[in-house]
Amino acid sequence: MVNFTVDQMRSMMDLRHNIRNMSVIAHVDHGKSTLTDSLVSKAGIIAGKKAGEARFTDTRADEQERCITIKSTGISLYFEYGDGKVETTDDSVESADIAINKKSYLINLIDSPGHVDFSSEVTAALRVTDGALVVVDCIDGVCVQTETVLRQALSERIKPVLMCNKMDRALLELQLDPEDLYRSLQRTVENINVIVATYNDELLGDVQVYPDKGTVAFGSGLHQWGFTLKRFASMYASKFGIEEDSLMQKLWGDWFFDASAGKFTNKNKTGKLKRCFVHFILDPIYALFDAIMNDKKKKTAKMLKQLEITLKGDDKDLTGKPLLKRVMQLWLPAAEALLEMIVLHLPSPVKAQAYRVNLLYEGPSDDPCAEGIRKCDPEGPLMMYVSKMVPTSDAGRFYAFGRVFSGKIATGQKVRIMGPNFVPGKKTDLYLKSIQRTVIMMGRSVDHVLDIPAGNTCALVGVDQYLLKTGTISDYEGAHNMAVMKFSVSPVVRVAVRPKNNADLPKLVEGLKRLAKSDPMVEITSQGESGEHVIAGAGELHLEICLKDLKDDYMKGTGFLVSDPVVSYRETVRAELGDQSLSKSPNKHNRLYCHGFRLGEELSQAIAEGKVKPTMDSKERARLLASDFGMDVDEARKIWAFAPDGNGPNILLDASKAVQYLNEIKESVVGGFQWATGAGVLAEERVRGLGVKLVDCTLHADAIHRGMGQIMPTARRVTYACMLMSDPALLEPMFLCEIQCPMDAVSGIYAVLTRRRGHVFSEEQKAGTPMMHVKAFLPVNESFGFTQDLRSHTGGKAFPQCVFDHWEEMTGDATDESSKPGQVVLAVRKRKGLSEGVPPLDRYLDRL
Repeated sequence: MVNFTVDQMRSMMDLRHNIRNMSVIAHVDHGKSTLTDSLVSKAGIIAGKKAGEARFTDTRADEQERCITIKSTGISLYFEYGDGKVETTDDSVESADIAINKKSYLINLIDSPGHVDFSSEVTAALRVTDGALVVVDCIDGVCVQTETVLRQALSERIKPVLMCNKMDRALLELQLDPEDLYRSLQRTVENINVIVATYNDELLGDVQVYPDKGTVAFGSGLHQWGFTLKRFASMYASKFGIEEDSLMQKLWGDWFFDASAGKFTNKNKTGKLKRCFVHFILDPIYALFDAIMNDKKKKTAKMLKQLEITLKGDDKDLTGKPLLKRVMQLWLPAAEALLEMIVLHLPSPVKAQAYRVNLLYEGPSDDPCAEGIRKCDPEGPLMMYVSKMVPTSDAGRFYAFGRVFSGKIATGQKVRIMGPNFVPGKKTDLYLKSIQRTVIMMGRSVDHVLDIPAGNTCALVGVDQYLLKTGTISDYEGAHNMAVMKFSVSPVVRVAVRPKNNADLPKLVEGLKRLAKSDPMVEITSQGESGEHVIAGAGELHLEICLKDLKDDYMKGTGFLVSDPVVSYRETVRAELGDQSLSKSPNKHNRLYCHGFRLGEELSQAIAEGKVKPTMDSKERARLLASDFGMDVDEARKIWAFAPDGNGPNILLDASKAVQYLNEIKESVVGGFQWATGAGVLAEERVRGLGVKLVDCTLHADAIHRGMGQIMPTARRVTYACMLMSDPALLEPMFLCEIQCPMDAVSGIYAVLTRRRGHVFSEEQKAGTPMMHVKAFLPVNESFGFTQDLRSHTGGKAFPQCVFDHWEEMTGDATDESSKPGQVVLAVRKRKGLSEGVPPLDRYLDRL
């Protein structure tokens, strides 16, 4: 029975200090959805007996079949917690039959996927939340995706708390010794803290997790039990006559209990004393497990009496695992432990937005919108960020899901809908429309409300016509955009689709538009004259899900043909400084003299990550480029453009002196440079890491002879010539592959990787387990069918997780058709319908 109504939830939304917006993040299969069930069950939405198996937040049929989360799902839950002593300043509100007061909490929870292919869903979830529950399997420990999602969370200034999950495996399957289990848990906590310290943000403060401060919980999501040290400290505090906080310090780390002296000590000279965590926490749990699993009825009855647990109805007839699950649920309910961490240790919107505002808002930090966000002011100007589109039951329509950071959004309200390309003062990507409806996401369903105040997540109806994936919604005329999300993965795997029947082409185009809306990461492009439509995704599984959605949901079973997967490459140059290139305009009246040079991977990465931006002050940027990347400070001040798309990892700079009419052709040269870097000279792939210096130019005195039609193609030709004169090379995308397997399967891994041009760079044994942890780099082009290949060569014992890591230069001459990169270039050109072979230098370079 749901223990709250929509009206009560709407009343709760006004208590800003009692709201918690949080995401559940983890590696794949570490138990996020299973654990989320315990909170959903406590809120009365699902029955306690089904919790752990229902996976309520896996709303799609294929999520339930595959037992894997594919889309992040939002749900709002109402809870009563504690005695209302937690910081709160909002007034209490009377609603329906429950007095909503300082003890009431509204938790807007988002369950996110763990598979690396769906990392973009995690990014979208993190943007609209302030806290993260990091779930780690205490046997597998911290894995590659745990680090990826935690790094993303910290970059968005999101505070983490930790849940060490699957403890039942340690007790039942592995039957670990209590001291070994403590060591394993301690290692997990330390590994998480190493990652947190690595990506530390001063404004966020110290957000490392400490069991003795209550920011770490332990338990089992499947069996629905869990605890924090606070739970046991409160149990033992009265017995020992010690304050709760003081006792919590003793229950973790190198504190031991000397039973003969009846005191705590941090010295264990004899080695016979038991660690407090083992003595007071693990021993009772182990004893209860032993009594129930070995059917020791008398001992079980005695322990249940001591723990004040009374079994009712059918529960009395249970034995074995079902009895164990029920008893542990009653003794140490997981929802209580999670709720305690969420309420006490995760920030409210008021607290979080104060330090997140600089990351969230692109405008001046002192304008009314920034002030509204900083204070989470429901009376301020409306600022809402839409982070993703959620498909509705109505075919082809979407809810725009996001969060209100300032002001209040209401049904029928007239707002400014600003897409990612909106520039203040201009009208591009801006729509003035009314909001049709505001709704609260409740997992599989939605609840309609009239308005939503600041600090809450919600969804809007009718906005999907104007926004593609994300956008900002405001009612303030001078509002700037909210910052665009940065994804940790790139869409590097592509397939081309075309209809079986040409008459179905409009249907396919419409279906692809809807697919582009439904996924934050997927990229849909139409390739030039060939007219093929290309879907780009993060990996094989991502593409498989996208194609399934396209077929079943957006094209209603209409057939289409899919090509084999293809991989995006990048073009670059190797030379530190290439020879001078000259290109003449079509009318032969204008000449551009340029040099190509290599930017270096560090600078390319800094531009891609936004550390060096086109919007930075030119002097400040020049100082940074000179000090960190060794560029000449005068040249660095005269950067004309970043390309492609105005923010890519290629630079055009002006190194000319005293050239007449130069400013008049600047826009045309930049346009030509953007064009050339968007489709490079080798195979029309995007360019990465190219710098072009304009050293001189000769221009016609009459403006009519140096227009854009003359200069832009010339700038493109000279960029291509610079690339060919600077030793062009091809970059291929590389996956970082993490593989967990038993020791006897390692040889099979090496065999498969060697055959696929992969190489292992790290191999270590997980302490206390027979499992090996292998890390390797694998070219994306060789990754198709890798999982099946690996499993067949290791008897199904190896589990790989591949995440895009970096671009690696292919060895060999890209213009030589007998080399490996030359063959790749040839294959790509053939696929795109381009001329055979790389065009000769003479086509782009003019003689002096």
